[in-house]
Amino acid sequence: MGAVLLLLLLQRALITTVSDAADVRADDVAGQIDEEGVAKLNDDLVQSTRASQIVQVLDSSARVVAASSPRAESAPLTHLRPEPDAVLRAEVGDMPLLDDDHDYLIVARGVEYGGRNYTVVVASSIATERSTVTTVAQYLAIGVPALLVVVGAASWMLTGQALKPVERIRTRVQGIESSDLTERVPVPQTEDEIARLAATMNEMLDRLQAGQATQRAFVADASHELRSPLATVSAGLDVIEPSARGQSWQELHRLMQGEAERMRRLVENLLLLAKADDAALPLHRTEVDLDDLVDAEILRLRESGLLTVIGDVKPVRVLGDPLRLSQLLRNLVENAATAAHSTVRLSTAERDGQAVLTVEDDGDGIPENDRLRVFERFVRLDTSRARASGGSGLGLSIVQEIVKAHHGTVTLTPGASRGTVATVTLPLPAQ
Repeated sequence: MGAVLLLLLLQRALITTVSDAADVRADDVAGQIDEEGVAKLNDDLVQSTRASQIVQVLDSSARVVAASSPRAESAPLTHLRPEPDAVLRAEVGDMPLLDDDHDYLIVARGVEYGGRNYTVVVASSIATERSTVTTVAQYLAIGVPALLVVVGAASWMLTGQALKPVERIRTRVQGIESSDLTERVPVPQTEDEIARLAATMNEMLDRLQAGQATQRAFVADASHELRSPLATVSAGLDVIEPSARGQSWQELHRLMQGEAERMRRLVENLLLLAKADDAALPLHRTEVDLDDLVDAEILRLRESGLLTVIGDVKPVRVLGDPLRLSQLLRNLVENAATAAHSTVRLSTAERDGQAVLTVEDDGDGIPENDRLRVFERFVRLDTSRARASGGSGLGLSIVQEIVKAHHGTVTLTPGASRGTVATVTLPLPAQ
């Protein structure tokens, strides 16, 4: 396409040059006729006309009255007869420089002198221009294929060089096994798209490794948590005799019941978290009076008589699953009751278009570095790792998953004087 465009532009430039020169020559001859007539014109044409042009002057009867060459004295060079001061051009084809049937570009100009009309004909040879275009076309016919070969070879080499980092990345990724995700792909120092691709793949491998580590830790912690109640039940079965009766059997029965209940709750919590990992928690959404759930928890805590329970409950209604919200509230309240020294405070309110639930205790508080870590699974702070607490380290993880499923947030902050404040925000129902 570039070669064809070059030929077209070259031809246009050459034809324009020849045509302009013919126009100038026709104007000169017409001016001379207008001033002096045609009497002395023949000699002047022979002396002043260049070799690449032929000039004729015709009268109104198409008779040659003057010519610059003996070849043009016998017959008109064209049938064009323009009016005075008008200019006409002969058709020389769409590609005159590549058309062998036309050797000249003809311009005819009309002029009047002494009441008679004359036609000035200028025929300009285009042989030189044709030769130029032909030579350029031959060079292009040879050079363009050679250029294409060079460009193709260079493109192949440069593309191969540019894709070498991709091949290295592919080879490294192919060698990474699921059992060992510590390897990373090489990141070229080019700071281009390929470098960003390698960096993104390394970030993905980081996430996969972290997920794998979390999964393995989850399985290990779950196994550890299940081992204790199972060991207790197994030991009880070993020591009990078919004839055992009385107080020892009743105590063992209560112990085994407690361990079985602990194991049941642990398995249910694990199943709940597995559902949350697989997809969003299944919710049965309905309008829930959050203040009613809080009142029920306040009543339950007060019946135990172990803590002072303060309630600041305002009517708040949210759209959610009442069973899951009850579980969320129960987990927060049990954590607060375990950590508190004497007082637990529960409150509900509407703030900035959201429902706000707070559970506060007056315990020792949670260190700042642990306030996010406690939401991880099986994480229990040293102060609450006693078996008597019955905790498995899954309560806050479940709280976080339930809050996330309800499109809310949960945060832990220090209390006004001591202890911890758990704040849950949930969106209000659309009006």
